[in-house]
Amino acid sequence: MGVPVSAYRRKRMKILFVSLGCDKNRVDSETMVGLLTKAGYSFTDEEELADIIIVNTCCFIGDAKEESIQTILGMAKWKQEGRCQVLLAAGCLAERYQKEICAEIPELDGVLGTASYDQVVDMVEQTLLGRHYERFDPVSRRIDIAPCRVVTTGGSYAFLKIAEGCDKRCTYCVIPSVRGPYRSVPMEQLVEEAKRLAENGVRELILVAQETTLYGTDLYGYKALPELLKRLCDVAGLYWLRLQYCYPEEITPELIDVMRREPKICHYLDLPIQHASDAVLRRMGRKTSQAALREQIDRLREAIPDICLRTTLISGFPGETQADHETLVQFVRECGFDRLGVFAYSQEEDTPAAVLPDQIPEEIKEARRDEIMELQQDIVFDKCEAMTGRVLDVMIEGKAADENVYVGRTYMDAPDVDGLIFVPAQEELMSGDFVRVRVTGALEYDLIGEMEDEFAE
Repeated sequence: MGVPVSAYRRKRMKILFVSLGCDKNRVDSETMVGLLTKAGYSFTDEEELADIIIVNTCCFIGDAKEESIQTILGMAKWKQEGRCQVLLAAGCLAERYQKEICAEIPELDGVLGTASYDQVVDMVEQTLLGRHYERFDPVSRRIDIAPCRVVTTGGSYAFLKIAEGCDKRCTYCVIPSVRGPYRSVPMEQLVEEAKRLAENGVRELILVAQETTLYGTDLYGYKALPELLKRLCDVAGLYWLRLQYCYPEEITPELIDVMRREPKICHYLDLPIQHASDAVLRRMGRKTSQAALREQIDRLREAIPDICLRTTLISGFPGETQADHETLVQFVRECGFDRLGVFAYSQEEDTPAAVLPDQIPEEIKEARRDEIMELQQDIVFDKCEAMTGRVLDVMIEGKAADENVYVGRTYMDAPDVDGLIFVPAQEELMSGDFVRVRVTGALEYDLIGEMEDEFAE
């Protein structure tokens, strides 16, 4: 049976943790790192020094699934060439292929499903004792926020996962099967987590979920996102609150009003629209129409004139005709989104869309994607040039090597997915500082600026 892992052995063990996929997955990874740190383990970024390797996987689309598999296989070699004693996997790929993953990748010593990540310490302990470990709790399980989370974003911003799972059941999406039904995190837990993060230096809090707009409907019987935002705005130390993944048909006048009134809330919304052809939207299982989308976009821009709207689209969905594609192109041209990403449709097994007739050839999907992105590049460049002369608050994120040029973000830019602003400055600035910057030029998706005399705070 072996002996329990001692505190001395824990302290000597080095864990390499690899997190793949979305920001919601990152929060799970940060929680696992926190739980392992609390248990006495330490971490390394070097594969050859790792005694334990954990990969938190993604499988939302085919490319993400392939990246997860290749990452696991790449790490497996360190069981032969390095110090690695156990190789472990967690997250969406493990959940989705729980019957196949260990059989297909025998190098794995243990796996955790998406509703079991809080059991990571037990998985590590058991596998270090030589026992194979698999745990897949029901995906409807609720997990309380762990107060020992370790933020991995550098400290000045952090993600706050306000809900888990999804009830939408869009025909192309595997999320409901691997993440379960929609489950809001109690408001009290979220406020306490926000306070902890702010006390540790976090200045920007980014609210994420599969869909943030439905927050609270399962717990309180109503859309409680406006109330949650008001309470988070009262947390001392936070400067920005940013909303992601807001389904346009679920945005309420109350949400728009609180965004307009509360100065801490960035005038920024991420709207996963996916398409603009009514026929395609119906096949996707989306509960909206092009007319409703246009009305909501107009409503947002009228209420908040400087709002930055980001969206994501899918090209080449089954049955998408050339006319459907041209409808989408025209919609993008006329709506003029500030930020936009396009994914070629990924045919995911066990989804209704995978068996729809008239699947689109890969080269057509990619060509349609590229056409929209080329159009969007022109739109964004014109918008960036039009920013010249505006004075904005900028959060500093770093400094260019060997230059007195700092890199930052405006309220219009979420980390990793949007643009940057480059600011020459002689004075010493730190990550997380907010400064006032006048925009002086544009570089495709990015801006150039110069500091005003005063700091933003």
